[in-house]
Amino acid sequence: MINMEENEKSTWGRLMSGSLILMVLTHMLVHAAGNMRNTLFPVLKEEFALTNQQIGLIVAIPSLVQLLLSVPSGMVSDRFGPKKLIAASILIAAVGALLGSVSTTPWMFIIASTLLTFNSTLYHPPAQSYVSDITSPQDRSRALGIWHSGGTTGVSLGPLSISILMGVLAFNWRQIYGFWIIPILLGLVALYFVKPPSEIVEKEEREKWEEKDTVDTLFNTNMMFLLLSGTVRRFGGGLTTGFLSIWLVEAQGWTIGQIGIMLGISSLIGIVASPLGGELASRFGEKRWFSGTLLGSYVFFALAFFVKGFWPFSFLYITSRFFGILGMPAGMTLTARFSPRKQRGVGFALSSIPMNVVMPVAALVAAYIADTYGLYYIFMTTTVIYFIGLAIFQLGVRVED
Repeated sequence: MINMEENEKSTWGRLMSGSLILMVLTHMLVHAAGNMRNTLFPVLKEEFALTNQQIGLIVAIPSLVQLLLSVPSGMVSDRFGPKKLIAASILIAAVGALLGSVSTTPWMFIIASTLLTFNSTLYHPPAQSYVSDITSPQDRSRALGIWHSGGTTGVSLGPLSISILMGVLAFNWRQIYGFWIIPILLGLVALYFVKPPSEIVEKEEREKWEEKDTVDTLFNTNMMFLLLSGTVRRFGGGLTTGFLSIWLVEAQGWTIGQIGIMLGISSLIGIVASPLGGELASRFGEKRWFSGTLLGSYVFFALAFFVKGFWPFSFLYITSRFFGILGMPAGMTLTARFSPRKQRGVGFALSSIPMNVVMPVAALVAAYIADTYGLYYIFMTTTVIYFIGLAIFQLGVRVED
């Protein structure tokens, strides 16, 4: 028992380098203003007199830009190193927040929203590649889980700031975007102190890892099924992106403050869920853990739409998100496993393509469903598609945990 505890302490001590902690901070700040859009849709719909189809376009256009630039960003990361791209992504996030603070037309907001979503496309491949490169294969799920907790914390800050600054301090939504400009730029300060992998892991230590490429090409069978599963699942999730908050306001009578609290907490739990998920994935095996957490997430998501009231819905939705975040480190580790080591940046960029491919289509399909059948049927459709995507992953990806 004592030896097990000592081994766990030494593992976490090995993982928690100053550079990893700084990367967690950059991940948090780069997302700080990025998730406010989904909470603000009811306000934007009223202020700009938007139709469901226009809401769909606001969701679709940023994702289309992400699609066009995701693989090039991964290639640039592999060629020039991660820090330059991470710095660029932080600057783009700050510019997006600045434009959001002065948006007076739907098109200005679309440009701001595009920058605040594209910045994550630019940030994630080099950051994921960097974290993978400074950790051994045995510790990679743990390290990615720790790093990912920064992202979920950052995603939570937008909705929570809306609840606090709009609900308590009477800010308007433009002022909240302006509030985040300086904090986002502090990510550049943190990035300056991030050391290159060669200074963190000595060559002799890296050779002891005995890490060999398990695949010869990115386009291997497991990667293809992982991408196909992600494409289907993210199409389902993309249906809800623009319309969950609108449904909660129009059909359930929620306030913007309540939506901000629920969405904020559903991401803030990543502080616990992401590192915990990385630890458990390393113990139980990435595929087994990823499948189990996806199943739990989708079951609770479905149940949420059969209850009424703020607390019952919030509990089930947040539980669904908790299971989803638990599985994310395993998903990232599988992506790293299915990518040749020298092409990990491209591999992680490829993993973002499914969302960017299907999001524009999903947003427009969701608008059609809302206009034709009603908002509620969007979420029933999402549930069915989620389980189809899970079945594809379970049957198609074959690895030995």
